Amino acid sequence: MSETWQAAGLFVLVYAGLVVFHRRRWLVAWAGVAVAVAARLLGPLEVLTAVNWNVIGIFFGSVLVAEMFVHSRMPQAISDMLINRSSSLGMALMLVILFASVFSIFMDNVVTVLIIAPIALQLTRTAKISPVTVIVALAVASNLQGMAILIGDMPSMLLAAKEKMSFLDFFWHGGRPGIFWFVEIGALAGMAALWPFFRGERQRPERVSVEPVRSLVPLWLILALIAALTPMTYIDPGFVWYGGTVCVAAGAAGALWYRLMRRRDGERHEWHFHFDTLAFLAAVFVLVHMLELNGVVDSAVAGLGGLRGRSPFVVLSIIVWFSVLVSAFIDNVPYIAVMLPLVGGLSAELGIDRMLLALGVLIGSCMGGNITPIGATANIAATSILDRAGRPVTFARFVSIGLPFTVAATAAAYLALYVVYTWWPR
Repeated sequence: MSETWQAAGLFVLVYAGLVVFHRRRWLVAWAGVAVAVAARLLGPLEVLTAVNWNVIGIFFGSVLVAEMFVHSRMPQAISDMLINRSSSLGMALMLVILFASVFSIFMDNVVTVLIIAPIALQLTRTAKISPVTVIVALAVASNLQGMAILIGDMPSMLLAAKEKMSFLDFFWHGGRPGIFWFVEIGALAGMAALWPFFRGERQRPERVSVEPVRSLVPLWLILALIAALTPMTYIDPGFVWYGGTVCVAAGAAGALWYRLMRRRDGERHEWHFHFDTLAFLAAVFVLVHMLELNGVVDSAVAGLGGLRGRSPFVVLSIIVWFSVLVSAFIDNVPYIAVMLPLVGGLSAELGIDRMLLALGVLIGSCMGGNITPIGATANIAATSILDRAGRPVTFARFVSIGLPFTVAATAAAYLALYVVYTWWPR
């Protein structure tokens, strides 16, 4: 058996393992790396060089900063104020969901659900209504925004690593609007699809006591981090070291602030970050390098030659909706990591703008996870919360909420992407 088939078969086995043992995905991924080294599909030294340490630093540092923002209690305070300013319960629930969606631009989706879900649960208990719809809506809305900016979530970092994108490139790239704007268009369409579920709740919500903010330091730290990342293109055009260094430094500053606060008030932070997520991301880089090294990506591009002669819109639509379908059931991080180099080769083969197809992969795969309760880790967290609350959600009920949200958000985002990349002058 050739190395190409061995590498492809190993990756498929790892992917199957991620589906079955999703709670130990870092262990499954590194077991795959160990097998690859044993089978001489890559060398031991390549395990270290294949990892994009700049992305690892960006992920680690930005998550630490976000954790400190949570510790400041500002997210809870903002949610409480939104509830008190709402004219109806339906509007209050929608504002909480909208805030969770915006908050997840900067924070891990699972953590967003864990922080905001108790607020939504309290609202539904007071109003004596089922929490199922709002918690599911909270999860799918939180999943949507992570790809909007560089420090939002793993998919956006994978895109930045592959395309050497800076922080500002997510807002304006190659003379055209960046992915941030397409995500926001999708988010607005998704919110419109959720509104019918809540508009019947016309009663006024009970006022809640606003959670006092512990400190504004983490907010200033986030703003300082964004400012420091702004000149990234000029300082580190090759996307090698600057972003990771800045984010780790900001994370260290946040950790120092936490130690000082803990020494003063003695209150511990409930950490949501786990190092196994970092280990999983590192293993994904190695596995994708194995595929590229052994010609799997090139073979896949050659196998897609049937798309030659198709219009860019048809190719983009196939990529987007196939990504939606795949990501509805399996982890999107390794899928995106493989698809980005694949569409890079495909774009050269078909003469289609590479970024058009790359952004299509992100839009489809990040939004597709919203369809089913197993499509994203945040969805699993949401269903667990409902189980503990004594209100389990069925697969069909989850899909009845997630599917219209996903179709609306995906269609709006990728159609806007196509229009801009077709008609916007560079």
